[in-house]
Amino acid sequence: MNFKSLLLLVAIAGFYGACGQTQSGHDLKKVGNEEWKKKLTPAQYHILREKGTERAFAGKYYKYNETGMYTCAACNQELFNSDTKYESGSGWPSFFKPVTQKSVDTKVDRSFGMIREEVVCSRCGGHLGHVFEDGPAPTGLRYCLNSEALTFVKKKKP
Repeated sequence: MNFKSLLLLVAIAGFYGACGQTQSGHDLKKVGNEEWKKKLTPAQYHILREKGTERAFAGKYYKYNETGMYTCAACNQELFNSDTKYESGSGWPSFFKPVTQKSVDTKVDRSFGMIREEVVCSRCGGHLGHVFEDGPAPTGLRYCLNSEALTFVKKKKP
């Protein structure tokens, strides 16, 4: 491992931490725009920090069917297990429940003349998508998310 790689690992370790804070106690919900712009791609920044959306049927995880965990693209918090993903026909990756109830938060979204429930990462506050009450059993919920807001960690084979 070269010196630049080591510095990068130290910087990443300092950026992430338990309970939404870096090791120095820095709250990820208070990280500034410039710091997020350095970490995220332009598409990720637009969705996660500016509450944008990607085109329907175009996201990399829309028809993705591997086994594993979907995490927040900004802070790596575990959000949704692949066994809760289903085909909703909406054009976006859809899940019927988060990995834990504390993984995501919801907020009222009154943009575009609609009233919806926005889904955000509970650790960093990043916009993930919206939740609707037209999903399958057992929850009846459809977490409709942007692929750019997610990363995927494939389950390791035993």
